[in-house]
Amino acid sequence: MAALGWLTPRRRSATARSVLAGEASAEAARKTAQAEAPPHTTPPQDEAVQALPAASAAPATEAEESAPEPEFPVPGDDLAAAFFDLDNTVMQGAAIFHFGRGLYKREFFRRRELARFAWQQAWFRLAGVEDPDHMQDARDSALSIVKGHRVSELMSIGEEIYDEYMAERIWPGTRALAQAHLDAGQKVWLVTAAPVETATIIARRLGLTGALGTVAESVDGVYTGRLVGEPLHGPAKAEAVRALAAAEDLDLARCAAYSDSHNDIPMLSLVGHPYAINPDTKLRKHARANDWRLRDYRTGRKAVKVGVPAAAGVGAIAGGAAAAIALHRRRK
Repeated sequence: MAALGWLTPRRRSATARSVLAGEASAEAARKTAQAEAPPHTTPPQDEAVQALPAASAAPATEAEESAPEPEFPVPGDDLAAAFFDLDNTVMQGAAIFHFGRGLYKREFFRRRELARFAWQQAWFRLAGVEDPDHMQDARDSALSIVKGHRVSELMSIGEEIYDEYMAERIWPGTRALAQAHLDAGQKVWLVTAAPVETATIIARRLGLTGALGTVAESVDGVYTGRLVGEPLHGPAKAEAVRALAAAEDLDLARCAAYSDSHNDIPMLSLVGHPYAINPDTKLRKHARANDWRLRDYRTGRKAVKVGVPAAAGVGAIAGGAAAAIALHRRRK
């Protein structure tokens, strides 16, 4: 939920702030998971998730066809867990944008800020990758918006926003992968730069174990507008996974990680079973070079090749802008 610097995962190592962010995120994730005390059986899922069709991947590339499918996940392996990136891996688009739409609907901010969120989402979808400059703007905006609000208030609103904007955007194929780990008796964690509160809501609604996310500072249950460490992005994600694995006594060599972005190469490189899901161009290239598994659940090979979700396009963006303007006019 805050500013990002330009992070190039393969060239820049973790800083003290990214280590702090990772450790804070791991601590928050474990506390939340323990407090909610999920049952050992598969948790109930949202009706929206249950109604999704069975996973079906886009046609495999030659590299995917030639690689044999490993027997994975291994049932009963309690030293293994799975870590899933959120934006464009589990869910189409950026969680912070959808959260911003929900806050606008509830008049947390004005039309000008909505236009900024819309531009950030348009860039994200058309580029097919995470742009740190645009993500920085999104998180700076979000911090200023939530400052002074109670954590409990934002959590309650987040539940409503999930139903309104996020539930229908879950990728069925990735959801099936997460369920396979749950069915094998393994814990499944979201790992995202989105606010940990938002990520926790999404994880709970999908029946996952919990979530690692960006931790915003709060005092007496009220947001201060500052972060603990830095956003959970790039090396910070890897630090969070490393800290959680140590606390949970996991063997990272037996764990799996899934992401669409080359920014998550540090996290993917930590585990023994890295998967590139709906990969951007750089991650696809890196995955092939390192013999990682690839999965693409976007429809249309053309969209896959350029790294753009098939639903993206000028028409979709124009429609979203028109809807935003209509909403604004109704409020006058």
